[in-house]
Amino acid sequence: MHQNLQQNDFEEPEWLFPFDAMDIGDSFFIPTLKPANMVYVIDTRAKSAKCKIRLAVQVHEGCLGVRVWRIG
Repeated sequence: MHQNLQQNDFEEPEWLFPFDAMDIGDSFFIPTLKPANMVYVIDTRAKSAKCKIRLAVQVHEGCLGVRVWRIG
């Protein structure tokens, strides 16, 4: 039996962000099916960590996600 899966059928895992261990210019990529939501979460957590970041939604190795660079 084939089941139609939709984007809403997937839950995001709980992510830990490495802001404290990052140097300026370092980046990380988080794969996600909900990039707009992930951008909000990352931005909120970066502000809490008092870390300046730049974000970009992109495809990396065939996976949709968000790339985050520490800029300050």
